[in-house]
Amino acid sequence: MVKAIMVQGTMSNAGKSLITAGLCRIFKQDGHKVAPFKSQNMALNSFITKEGKEMGRAQVVQAEAAGIEPSVLMNPILLKPTSDQGSQVIVNGEVLGNMNAVGYFSYKAKLIPDIMRAYETLAQENDIIVIEGAGSPAEINLKNDDLVNMGMAKMAKAPVLLVADIDRGGVFASIYGTIMLLDEDERDLIKGVIINKFRGDVEILRPGLKMIEEKTNIPVLGVVPYLYIDIEDEDSLAERISQDKTVEAVDIAVIRLPRMSNFTDFNVFELIPGVSLRYVRSVAELQHPDMIILPGTKNTMGDLMWLRQNGLEGLIKKQAAEGSIIFGVCGGYQMLGRTLEDPYTVEQGGSLRGVGLLDSKTIFACDKTRTRVQGKFQKNDGVFAKLSEVPLSGYEIHMGVTETEGQEPLTIIENVSGQAVHKTDGLIKGNVMGSYIHGIFDEDRVAATIIECLLNRKGLDSSSISKISFTEYKERQYDLLAAEIRKNIDMKAIRKIMEEGV
Repeated sequence: MVKAIMVQGTMSNAGKSLITAGLCRIFKQDGHKVAPFKSQNMALNSFITKEGKEMGRAQVVQAEAAGIEPSVLMNPILLKPTSDQGSQVIVNGEVLGNMNAVGYFSYKAKLIPDIMRAYETLAQENDIIVIEGAGSPAEINLKNDDLVNMGMAKMAKAPVLLVADIDRGGVFASIYGTIMLLDEDERDLIKGVIINKFRGDVEILRPGLKMIEEKTNIPVLGVVPYLYIDIEDEDSLAERISQDKTVEAVDIAVIRLPRMSNFTDFNVFELIPGVSLRYVRSVAELQHPDMIILPGTKNTMGDLMWLRQNGLEGLIKKQAAEGSIIFGVCGGYQMLGRTLEDPYTVEQGGSLRGVGLLDSKTIFACDKTRTRVQGKFQKNDGVFAKLSEVPLSGYEIHMGVTETEGQEPLTIIENVSGQAVHKTDGLIKGNVMGSYIHGIFDEDRVAATIIECLLNRKGLDSSSISKISFTEYKERQYDLLAAEIRKNIDMKAIRKIMEEGV
């Protein structure tokens, strides 16, 4: 019979996703077949499985840590915000439709059978399920029909570990307040507390640990230090987006669009010495980078208007004319064209002038493209000539069709979701290029070759640029995470909690 453990948090960004990934890695290392599960995820970072289904990237990371292929069973409900009050609702990897918050709140109980089918299928295939909650279980206005925190713990009969972030301050109040706002049967499910992101000497913390255990009658199972481990972040709360960066020998600026999605596409550049990857959202922040990236977005037309209104569009066009590299990914690629048309009101309806740096037209369609792709960069003699015929892989998630007749493609696609094909993707026009492929920079040679080209363009030596294996790098990070959790959390107690159940 499958054993389950659930990781909940006192707040968003307390570290639930990271602790879940670490536990998945530990159980894998110990010889168990383990899978992550999150019944409902709200995020703009998503992924396409080999079956062409869409799921949250946090569970992809956790599946990688567990050493298994990501499956939509691990995240049956994904909410992708389209506005402050509405989201695209994805169920079992397929788009159900757009709903506002009130509409979804009244509808979501109908999704419980989908959640339990997914969970029970995973339970039949694995020894251990590590379940992640969302936000906080103590959101008392959302407790009715909860299906992601204590509601999920009850359905799965899973004991709960409560994770609290000490770095933001008020950790004991957040632990006590969270527990006290729960109903008695919910409090009984919490079997241990983990304090996360601690900086300093844990001995100074011990009197507080003893007091919170006495007040809640729940043991503190560990204090995890602030970890400098490079594992993908779940959402825009990620620190890497907001950190100020010193400009290095190669400077890459990612435009931080209001509805930016899949910003993890660019993490690989941070592994290369001498490269600064900055997320910017104003003319003053942009400066004069070597490459400007327009990332994916959940609302291309809305974010293009934001780009236009704050002056960034004009500056990007100016720098493109001066020779800076402009690279658009997915929604960013759509923006770079001449026009965007939305006849079915997929986004905002009507038509909109694009940035105009690529000769293309995008028409938004009702059906979403969801494919895994493999191929290579098209042969070219431009600034990225060394990318010619370099292999690539990634995935497409978009609701637009871009017309590019007679233009020079950026890539040649040779495999779509396991089927051999021969088609083109994207455009390249001098120093401006775009592609629909998320993950286009992740293959071992791609990012390093781009940086080599940018260095050579400035007359700088590129001999020290290594051909990075992003896959091997991530594997090392998962092992480091597991080692830190073993060192700082009582795994023996967690195993006992799992054995005893609820």
